[in-house]
Amino acid sequence: MLLLRPPGVYRVDTDSTLLADLLARTGHAEGRDVLDVCAGTGVLALSAARAGARSITAVDLSLRSTMATWLNCRLHGAPVTVLRGDLFGPVLGRRFDLVVANPPYVPSRASAPARHRIGRCWDAGQDGRLMLDRICAGVSDVLAEDGTLLLVQSEVCGEDVTLSRLAKAGLAAKVVDRAVLPFGPVMSARAALLEARGLIAPGQREEEIVVVQANRG
Repeated sequence: MLLLRPPGVYRVDTDSTLLADLLARTGHAEGRDVLDVCAGTGVLALSAARAGARSITAVDLSLRSTMATWLNCRLHGAPVTVLRGDLFGPVLGRRFDLVVANPPYVPSRASAPARHRIGRCWDAGQDGRLMLDRICAGVSDVLAEDGTLLLVQSEVCGEDVTLSRLAKAGLAAKVVDRAVLPFGPVMSARAALLEARGLIAPGQREEEIVVVQANRG
């Protein structure tokens, strides 16, 4: 899929394609109202369109990402509504059958993510859970009664924590796909930091990327 990616916008990587492939295989998006948060280039919104979604809304906090999503959706003729804002803020009061998310999840030195640099695409606080926890806490507010969340993350951030927090939010959650990948440039550069924090084993240079599915229990 040809995608325009301005500087400062997260490139399509294996985590995005893992979730996109799941949409193509499973029919989760077909005939459903879909919300893509942390949209980046809009690859998941476009994947939902190709999978037969009834309507698609894409949200990102970054101005460059919202512009990239808008351009890419127009380039591919996908009728996607693109909104700029913080996670579910722009769509509060609405309900969606499917929410997809590939949020930042890389542990960083700082507690807060970068605001105006490429690091905002992956920095997620010291344990990598800054955005994951917010999604777990807030997604019930935008999910329809029979709605589904599909969320991608690294094992480094604790998949069990995600499952537990979704359960506390009243959702039945499970891991539905996995892929073991070598560290990319960012994770490789932070390997010593992650070892020091006990987030990876000494010498570990690969991670398991997981897709978590959650439904109302």
